[in-house]
Amino acid sequence: MINDPTIEHSDVASPPPHRSGEEGPSQGRRQQRGQGSDRPKRRDVNGWVILDKGVGMTSTHAVAVVKRAFNAKKAGHAGTLDPLASGILPIALGEATKTVPFVMDGRKAYIFTVTWGIETDTDDAEGRPVATSDSRPDRALVEAALPAFVGAIEQVPPRYSAIKIAGERAYDLARDGEVVELVARPVQIDHLAVVEHTSDRTVISAECGKGTYVRAIARDLGRVLGCYGHVSALRRTRVGPFAEAESCLVATLEEGGPDGNAAHLRPVETALDAVVSVAVSRDMALRLMRGQPVLLRGQDAPTEGKAFATCGGILVAVGDVERGELVPHRVFHLGGTARQG
Repeated sequence: MINDPTIEHSDVASPPPHRSGEEGPSQGRRQQRGQGSDRPKRRDVNGWVILDKGVGMTSTHAVAVVKRAFNAKKAGHAGTLDPLASGILPIALGEATKTVPFVMDGRKAYIFTVTWGIETDTDDAEGRPVATSDSRPDRALVEAALPAFVGAIEQVPPRYSAIKIAGERAYDLARDGEVVELVARPVQIDHLAVVEHTSDRTVISAECGKGTYVRAIARDLGRVLGCYGHVSALRRTRVGPFAEAESCLVATLEEGGPDGNAAHLRPVETALDAVVSVAVSRDMALRLMRGQPVLLRGQDAPTEGKAFATCGGILVAVGDVERGELVPHRVFHLGGTARQG
């Protein structure tokens, strides 16, 4: 199923992949000891890679490919894209993993195709048909229905989603044949517009916030129009500060090598574009690195809200400003090796 991401990682995680090709315990121990392996030593690489993930690749595999391409020690992604979906998958390397929540809290943009006449149990093309109709909407009807889905609305997530019910994933319960009843949740949808329309399909652009399921938009739109519908294609075009223009393909990274790929590495602080930046002295930076708050001085210093601190142009910490004091919640160990954009 197309698992259009919500902001919470747990809400979008796909089921664990099949692991039939996993190495045995003894082989793993030998490789950990460095025996029988000429694998180069992993490097400390810090920054963001904006991957344009193709259809057919899991998000977990994409992270592994990027990690290998940079020979990096640590990597993670900011919002799962199901194998049937394509588009922007921000991947954090090293210290950038500490800024993942800020990216996942950002707005997202999608282009998706709704195929009319069939509603499926997964609300996408992988599911089993549960309702059909011979009726098809024209473009004017679709455009007239969209405003009801824009703004602060209540949305029932798909039955096949990673939302937990009494500790169990909804998709696990649904696959076991149990009746899954999910309650409506508030979501924010800022934009919906028809991009292209044919007799059987409509391509729609969307901009939305935390917790929104594109599959649910297609499902509910089909019900309102009385013709049913499901998502048959989905592409994510933006996640927070990251867009298609700065993305790269897997093939490009595989050809570039660890050194050649440096041009595709965005600074760690790129994820904090929506957060106030403050410059601090070396002594203040040392205090922040020890987890201690510092008093921000100056006419333009923030008194409340989120902020991140830099010293000599290098990211030091991010946290909350409370009554003029910056209380660090995450500290960064970038030294003089951080790539600055």
